[in-house]
Amino acid sequence: MELQEMEEKLQNRDVLLEVKKKNKRKRRKKKRNREKRKEKIEEEEDLSQDPLEVFGRDIILMILKNLDARSVALSLLVSRAWHGVASSDSIWSAKCEELWLGKAHIPCLALVQGLPKLAAYSLSIMDGKRTRITKEDLCDHAWEFHFNKVVPEYWRNLDPYWKGTSPLMHRYFHTDGSQTADPGDKVWGGHECCYSIITSVVGEGKIREHYVRINRWPHMLVSRKQDWSWEMSNVLCCYSSVPDAHRGGGTGPLLPMG
Repeated sequence: MELQEMEEKLQNRDVLLEVKKKNKRKRRKKKRNREKRKEKIEEEEDLSQDPLEVFGRDIILMILKNLDARSVALSLLVSRAWHGVASSDSIWSAKCEELWLGKAHIPCLALVQGLPKLAAYSLSIMDGKRTRITKEDLCDHAWEFHFNKVVPEYWRNLDPYWKGTSPLMHRYFHTDGSQTADPGDKVWGGHECCYSIITSVVGEGKIREHYVRINRWPHMLVSRKQDWSWEMSNVLCCYSSVPDAHRGGGTGPLLPMG
């Protein structure tokens, strides 16, 4: 009888110990879960903090300078404070130089003294996408001129472009609607020349035709190259705007045309 009681006591003790161990494990688990939740909350609080407040203006400015223009432009929308940093001339001056590198024509409005560089960048992008040529564009550039292959050989023999000599022939448009050439141009011959820009628009402002007419020649179709230069051509000849890197102040007014 005593032996049985002892066995029961031992069993009860083992059960009690096991219960205590389980309770201890539960407490430890709860403690770990509390700690994890606390860490998660702290992490979320850290993530919710504005990086501009955490790192400061100078660090964010350094980071933005190493981003592409699109990413910097997106950061302008974060907040007023971010806009103040992301619109800094110290960022967009370099972006403008990168954008203008290798471009034939830079709009003069983008080079106005005192204009914020962010605005200069935006104006340049808008002007680079413009495909409708204006009288100001024609008059503001010198134009290289050459005949196309279909013209009679006599005329091609007078053309430095086909002879492989230089300089190439040039043409100049004037605000009075006239056109001239360089002195001594054998093709020009001193004749009178006039031009006009023709643009026909259908519903909703959609352009049906856009071309330049020179005297009674076939229509000169207008195109814009990736380097922002202009080209006008028909079956007989081709005009290409001369890049004006040699001149300062930019070229051409920026007009709101598509």
